[in-house]
Parts: sequence; C-alpha cells; structure tokens
Amino acid sequence: MNLDFTPQQETLAKRVREFAADRVAPFRAESDRRAEYRPGLLAEMAAEGLFGVRVPEEFGGQALDAVSAGIVLEELAAADLSVCYPVLNAALVGGVLAANGTPAQLARWLPGIAAGTSIVALGLTEAGHGTDAAAIETAGEHFADGWRLTGEKTSIMATAYATHGLLFARTGAAGARGISAFYTPLHGVRRELHTDLGCRSGGRGRFSLDGLRVADDDLVGRPGAGFVEVMRGFGVSRALISLMAIAVGQAALDEAMAYAGRREAFGRPIGKFQSVAFPLVEHATMLHAARLVSYEALAAADAGRDPRLPANMAKWWAPKAAMEAVHQSLLTMGHVGWSEDGPVAQRLRDVIGLQLADGTAAATKLVVARHLLGREAAP
Repeated sequence: MNLDFTPQQETLAKRVREFAADRVAPFRAESDRRAEYRPGLLAEMAAEGLFGVRVPEEFGGQALDAVSAGIVLEELAAADLSVCYPVLNAALVGGVLAANGTPAQLARWLPGIAAGTSIVALGLTEAGHGTDAAAIETAGEHFADGWRLTGEKTSIMATAYATHGLLFARTGAAGARGISAFYTPLHGVRRELHTDLGCRSGGRGRFSLDGLRVADDDLVGRPGAGFVEVMRGFGVSRALISLMAIAVGQAALDEAMAYAGRREAFGRPIGKFQSVAFPLVEHATMLHAARLVSYEALAAADAGRDPRLPANMAKWWAPKAAMEAVHQSLLTMGHVGWSEDGPVAQRLRDVIGLQLADGTAAATKLVVARHLLGREAAP
C-alpha cells in the first residue's frame, strides 16, 4: 500500500500548518486559561475552508478525501487539540448529511457548514447512554406540524459555539433501528458547559431538549435509520480522532527531544544518556506505527473499502500511545514539563479525553474482536 501523500496533499498540509502556527498555536495557552476560543478564530478557520473539507464543491466545500481530512486535523491538533472539534464535527455531520439528505436538504444545509456560518454539534450521547448509544431515551414525537424532541444530550464538543445540531431521538421501538436523526438549528436550546480537565476551550457541554420543535424536513434520511448512518461515519471519524491524538503526542515528543538536546547534566546534553533517549525512541516508534494504521483506515474509506477494522484498531491504540508519549515527554523535561508555564502539561490534560471520544477502548476493541473472531465467537 502506498501511503505517500500526493503533491496536492503536501501543499494542503503546508498551508494548514502555516495557518495553525500563525493563528492557533500562539493563543493555545490563553484560550485554555479563558476556556474559550479567541474572538475571530472560527471566522478565520472558515476563511481557510476548514469547515468544508468533506462538503461537496457544489455546496461551497472542498470535497476532500478522507486522507486529506486527516491531514487537516493532524496539523491543527499539533497546534491546539481544542480547535479540532468544530472541524471534526463538520466533517462527520457533513458526511452524514451528504450521504442521506435530499437534494433540497443538501442545498439548505451544506453551504452553511462549508462557510462556517453553521457550527455543528453531534447530539447522540446521553447521561445514561454513552457506549450503549443504541439505548438512548430522548423522545421524538410526531405531530401534525412536525416533530418534538424531549430529553438531554451530554458530552457534546462545541456546545458553546454550535448553531446547528445533528440530534438523535427515539422515534420507534427499542434498539438501534428505532432511532432517527434530525438536523436542526439550536435556537432556544438550553445549554450547560462542563468544567473539564483538558480541551477547555472546546466548549464541551449538554443540551436540554424541552420539546424542541423540528420540521418534517429536518429528518435526515429514513425514520429509524439515524443511528445506523452515523455509526457508518464513525469508521472515518475514529481514524481522524486517532490522528488528532498522534499529533499531540508527536508535538510533545518533539518538544522533549529539543529539550534533551539543549539541557545539560554532568557536562553533556541529557539526550546522550540512554535512560533519556531510549524511552523517547520507543514512544516515537509507537506513534509512527499508530499513524500508519490511522491513514490505512482513511485510505480504505477513500478506496470504497470498509475502514472499520483499522479505524477501530487505531482508535483504541493511538490515544493511549499519545497519552503515554506526552507523559514521557513531561518526565523528560522535569520541572519544565510539570509547570503549566511550559508547553507539555496542557497537552497531557488535553489528550486524555481522546481515550473517551467516539468510543472507549473497550467499545472499539469489541468492534475489532467481532471482525477478527466473528460475532459467534467474540464478546
């Protein structure tokens, strides 16, 4: 398999890297302290086309392939993981809408996503239903004038910024096939933000849906098909999240290796000591391997093959490898790493959350087990 980037993808990586270095990285610590993006950031990201990476060109997007979406998120995450979530949501939700909407719906929905005037959130998880998302209880009742959604959605990234949401509600019998998806403005929806360990500017929170009225034309696809369609999208989004984690781990390792080259002890750089150099080598190897699996999944999706096996392998492995790499970087840098004034401590807080996002290690290992062993023999 050829995992080399095309010249166009190399140009894309350079463009996003330069944008992130200029307009994202310098504000990372301050955004974390304020627990919000700096004013104007989302508009600047929209101007760079970052919300339209997976939106078809006829609706104002870039229609990039999955590998290119991974490149975009990897470059952004190296600068500040928190800014990735509106882009990730736009890619996932935009993909679900593009695959299931009518031509009229796409003309109404997708241009706003591509332009960044619609900042989207994914409302699936509930307080009592995370990994077992097929058991959600938010009710969708049909009336003559449309639908009313009642319930609570939680652990939603970009709650603080979202103007629109892809919301899931039970409209039929128990189980996955009784869940429908609705894409709707979030005017008047009550929100509450979480106080988190990391990714504080990402605006994670909850929505309270108190009989939210949505039109019949806000239904995405067929009634009862919403959960199945978004789970198909997870085959790509889990690989994207894995690359976000890897980028954070690699950025921390780069900082630790630079420190090991200039910090001296006993008359020589500490990188000269095997006890310092070898752990960094081990984590660099793990991140490199996890990155290849992540891009393998995205390349499979682009080729029309099922990406779920490598995507779920990557999703349980990459966040763990990244967290351990950042931890080792902090230890390498000693008091400089431990201080919030340094570059690494925030990365450690931020990356831990990716072990939960879009499925825990247990949930993703279950998918892998069923692929490898078959449903008859797997848990």
